[in-house]
Order: sequence, then structure tokens, then C-alpha cells
Amino acid sequence: NAPVKVKNINGWTPLSEAISYGDRLTIISLLKKMKHQAREQIEERRPNLVSALKQVGDFYMQIKWDFQSWVPLVSRVLPSDLCQIHKKGTSFRLDTTLVDFAMNDMKWERGEITFLFDGDAKPPHSLIVMDNKAGVYQRVRYLETESEIEDEVDLMMSTDIVTAQMSTKSITFSRAQSGWIFRQDKKETIGDFNADFYHINGLTLEQKKRREHLSEEDLQKNKAIIESLTKGGCAINIDCNGEPVRRESLLPPMPAICTWKEYCTSPAGQHPPLAREMVFKNTTRGFKATVAMSMDFPLSVAMLMDVLEVTAPFKHFAKLRDFVNLKLPPGFPVKLDIPILPTVSAKITFQAFEFRDDIDSNLFEVPANYVEDPSRFPDL
Repeated sequence: NAPVKVKNINGWTPLSEAISYGDRLTIISLLKKMKHQAREQIEERRPNLVSALKQVGDFYMQIKWDFQSWVPLVSRVLPSDLCQIHKKGTSFRLDTTLVDFAMNDMKWERGEITFLFDGDAKPPHSLIVMDNKAGVYQRVRYLETESEIEDEVDLMMSTDIVTAQMSTKSITFSRAQSGWIFRQDKKETIGDFNADFYHINGLTLEQKKRREHLSEEDLQKNKAIIESLTKGGCAINIDCNGEPVRRESLLPPMPAICTWKEYCTSPAGQHPPLAREMVFKNTTRGFKATVAMSMDFPLSVAMLMDVLEVTAPFKHFAKLRDFVNLKLPPGFPVKLDIPILPTVSAKITFQAFEFRDDIDSNLFEVPANYVEDPSRFPDL
């Protein structure tokens, strides 16, 4: 029962290596195991999460997201989002206008979305996402169909293997300064909260792509598929009988020419290849970022982590959760910059927060006129 998400020194998982090798059954087996382990981890954390929610008073909070880029003109078209969060007892509601943000191709979907969590309910009734424009809702599923697994494997076998990680090994914080002549530590009021500003030094985002498992035909098809998707097309290949065309396993790579002893005694991260020779590209970019810490904010960072645990299905919130896991300066991060992609960052502002005892319980219920649509959010 070894963890499938474990990474080697270069950031690659067993699933990454299986995709590179190209054996379809191995990829399916590892993908199923990874999803099973993810569900187990959620259930293991649930009692602690519910307990933490009970200890926090009922509250209302606003979080503003502004996506930015150093690439000319890109920032003009990137989305922004104002999230509203209500918490009552073990129930949690998040309202957002950003349905999804595809990290790799910078595509996003607008909408009026509500995410509901009921800590007292058991899966699959504890997590619900509502599309308020369409008047539909979907329970966040814990099991995928065989067809969905096969579709996901087809996608993995026909696209780049991508990993991205935020490097924080050499990260430091230094007080930001203000003033032209008489320099002093920068302080501002963010919403209702007094905050001290810090520069974040040594923060980098590294993205790696591998494509040794792809043919020239694959690369050309991928370009055509991306163009089709941007026009509302479909990415699944269908044969003349209406059935999906599944990717076959690749031919095994040539046997390795190194001995077991040579492999085991090679320097860490420099092992000779045992399978296909890697075809990869690394992109690393340093980020000049700031964080504003407030001692006035009524929520602690530990409490914020519990709140963010609930928002796990949303990719950009996962990035925020990773960042606040760092050892931050004293206080609560009421305003901060985090890298999303090598060319995109997000400025996050906690604009409002108040403990309240008048939050309506109906906020945490699906409206009676909404219709269940199990396929509205295919990635959840």
C-alpha cells in the first residue's frame, strides 16, 4: 500500500514513470490506487476537520482573487474572483464566480457557483456543488466509472507529463519599506485590519514537462485538439461505431545497459535511465512577492487551514493552502501574492471577516427547484 503520490528527487511520481513506460494496464492500476488513497486520506482527516469547524464560531468572510501576469497584455484578460464564505456549525458554504481555472492552458470558466459542505453527512452527501445559473447541483463523487478511468488514461498517454512545484527551500521574509526620503516599515489598512508588509525572498516556481512517450503524430494531434477545445469541440476520438478509440500500450523501451550496482551507486537524482530516455523541458521563474500580516484578524492561520481543507476540489484554493503552510511572519496573511504558473500569479486579499450568530441555515440547503445533474462538473 505504498503511496502513489510519492515523488522522487526530480519531482516525478510512480504514475509519471508508468506513463513514460507506456503500459496501459499499469497506468490504470496506479491511477485507481491513487484515487483510492486520496479518498482514504479525506476520510481520515474528516473527524479532525469536523472537530475544528465546531470549535470555530460561525462567521462570514470575503476573499478577493486577482490573477496577474508579467507577460504583456495577458493580465488584461486574466480573471478575477470575489469569494464569499459562510460557516455555521459544521456546515460551510463558498460562493464563487470562477468555475474552473485550467492551469496548463490558462483556460477558465465563469459562472455563479456554490460549494456546500455538511460535516454531519456521510459521502456522497457531504459535498455538493451548485450551478446557480443553470439551477442544477452535483454531488462530489467518490467513485469514477470504468469509462471515466479509461478516458483519463487516454488523456495521460497522449499528452505531456507535467509537474509543477513551488520551491521554498531558500525562502526568507524581510520588512517592506515605504517613503522616498525617510524610509520606514510599510504598514497599511487592508479592509478593517492593520497590516505589516513583508517581501518574500527566494520564492520560485518550477514546471517540468516530459514527452518521450509521445510521437510526432501525437504532438500534431494535441495542437489540433487544443484548437478544437477553444471552439467548443470534443477531445475524445470516436470510431465509426460511435465507440471511443483507446490508446494502446507502447512497445517496451530498449533494455537498460547499466548494471544494478551502477544504478544503486549513482549520485542521487542522476540515475541512468532504466526505461525511455527522457525528453523534457524545465521552466523556472523567480517571483517578487509580498505578504501583509495582521495581528488584528480574528481568525488564526491554523483555523484558515481547516477552512481551506474544505475547499479541496478548487485548484486555486489548493495553491493558497500550500502557501499558508509556510512558516509565515507573525499574524494572519490578509493580503499575499502566490505563483500559479511560471507566467501567472494571484493576488489574494481577505477583504472582510466577522463572527456572526444570525447566519441563515437555508444557505446550506439545495433549493427545492434545483435538479441534480451528475455530469455538470466532470472534474469533481
